Parts: sequence; structure tokens; C-alpha cells
Amino acid sequence: MKPSDCTLYSGAAAGAEAAFGVAAERHGVAEVNFTFEGHDDARTRGRRVLTPKELERGNVSLAYVGHLMHRVYKDTPLFRRLLASIWHQINSGDEVFCIGWIHDDGTVKGGTGWGAELAKLFGKPLHVYDLTDKKWYWWRDTSWQPDGDPVIQKAAFCGTGTRLIDVDGRDAIDDLFARSFKS
Repeated sequence: MKPSDCTLYSGAAAGAEAAFGVAAERHGVAEVNFTFEGHDDARTRGRRVLTPKELERGNVSLAYVGHLMHRVYKDTPLFRRLLASIWHQINSGDEVFCIGWIHDDGTVKGGTGWGAELAKLFGKPLHVYDLTDKKWYWWRDTSWQPDGDPVIQKAAFCGTGTRLIDVDGRDAIDDLFARSFKS
């Protein structure tokens, strides 16, 4: 697969999403960064501002999200827009890569977790680099399995994750792109 045939779908946020964007740009991969009015964007390349109507398509019940994630969320307009933009990211990619922390209950921490749950619900290949274990996992049926050194296999893929990325998370993204797009 050639990098020029691929598109990264992400969210323009600081941290993991920005690191995915930097890697995509360096490797010649197109980028679409879903965002919305009022969001603090770290990436402008491929910036795609969602309209209120588009955001509505990604709207979801917070009770449902809370049930899946085993958490309680505050209902704010900003949080709802963030969840809706994550829906667009996951819906657009055919494969999902996340950087974050896997909880003992199988969910992933934070907004990244909602993206991971959507990938599971949509039946998309899902890979998470766990920042505690410093290794990749993939979701297989009902549990996380060690993933070794994954490669990007779909031309349309999503890269998302925590704003609190560390050097190991950045290296995991850089290594993922290097393995996937060897010249």
C-alpha cells in the first residue's frame, strides 16, 4: 500500500491526534481532521469543521455511553460535540489505532475510550497502544490480545488517543507509520 493512497481520519486535538497527523504528513498520507466550532485544534492540515447537522448525526445518549464505559459523564454542549466528532472519525476509518490506557474492565480511558467502543460496535479492526504496558493490543471478539507490531492495512484509517501522550506513545505512532510505509 502506498502512503499516497491512504487517508488518516483524526480529530486535530493536541497529543496523540496531533502526533498521528505529524506522522501522516511526514509519510505523505492525506489527513482529515474532524473538528467543530469552539474546539481547540492543534492540527490545521486537512481540517474539516463539522456543521451542526453533521454533529447531530454523531449524537448519542450519554446514558448509553456511560453504560458502555462504566462511567458517568456531565452533559455539556462541548462534551456532546466532542463525542459526535469522535463518531465521525471512527465512522470514516476502516481500521482504528488508539493511544491510551486500557482499564481492567476492557474499556479505554477518556474520550479515546468512546472511540474504541465505537470501533468495537462497528466491527472495525481496533488496535490500542497501552501507555502503561508500553505495547500494542488488538480487540479480538471479547477481549484484548497482544498485538506485537501492527501495521496499517486499510487505506482509510483512524488515529486517535489521549491528549496526555508521552514519548513512548509518540514513538509507537512513528514506528507504526515506519513499519506500514517502508520505502
